[in-house]
Amino acid sequence: MGKLQKPKHHIFVCASFRTKGEAQGICNRKNSTSLIQYLESELVDRGLDDVLVSSTGCMKLCDRGPVMMIYPDNYWYGEVDEEAIDEILDALEEGQPAKEYLFAD
Repeated sequence: MGKLQKPKHHIFVCASFRTKGEAQGICNRKNSTSLIQYLESELVDRGLDDVLVSSTGCMKLCDRGPVMMIYPDNYWYGEVDEEAIDEILDALEEGQPAKEYLFAD
């Protein structure tokens, strides 16, 4: 068994999962799950194989949805769409936050 390669960055995307029942929050209604697929394909296209993406339960920030957080940088982004993902990944490659979408740092 090989050694685990820890990701340089871990991106969490709210998918509005609830502990009981189905996803029903704003992020899910704003198609955050399709954004996860877009994000994954962009990472492959850019060769960013040291970035891991996970969907999460509700982050309780529905008024900012879709919400995305990057660890360990602790960048919190809101109202994310495909254009935002492009800019966020550009900034991540430069080691910077994408300030236009950042709502907590």
